[in-house]
Amino acid sequence: MKLKKHGESTSIIEVTNLDRMGFWILVGSKEYYLSFSDFPWFMDASIKNITHVVKESENHLYWPDLDIDLTLEMIENPEAYPLKYK
Repeated sequence: MKLKKHGESTSIIEVTNLDRMGFWILVGSKEYYLSFSDFPWFMDASIKNITHVVKESENHLYWPDLDIDLTLEMIENPEAYPLKYK
């Protein structure tokens, strides 16, 4: 039996909701919340730029219009990745 070439990825990645405090993103079957206080780079971004997100690898997301890349670990534990060096 000969295997055919792999098709396109079917991994779901979608911004599902946005409010004045942040936004929710669905990655696979898990939803994450990114607050603007933890991720201020998104605060003044357009909806178009926030929703244009690419899954670079299993645990790495990239917003090309904003030049922002985050791992799922950073999203789950933003307190472990401070915005300023102490």
